[in-house]
Amino acid sequence: MYIFSLTAKTKTDIDGFSAGQEAPFIVYIDFKDLIGAEQLARLFVMKEGFYDVIIEKRKQLPEGKVMQLKRKDPQIKEALKTGYAIQLFDEH
Repeated sequence: MYIFSLTAKTKTDIDGFSAGQEAPFIVYIDFKDLIGAEQLARLFVMKEGFYDVIIEKRKQLPEGKVMQLKRKDPQIKEALKTGYAIQLFDEH
């Protein structure tokens, strides 16, 4: 599993962000390949109505760590179930 810290701009007003404003995300992708996981992270954020996606940080979680964290972290649990999870942060 990969975890990405990224920013993207909103196409319209979404969850307290004005159109064109940059919004921060953490995206969890359950995928084996880094390049594929990055593309999926971009695609899923764009599907939610954002554009100009910039990946700032990336981290691969070892399988043991994923199994350990899935009991505590609902985002990891969701990513294991559906293949991905997106968390939008409100900086306001």
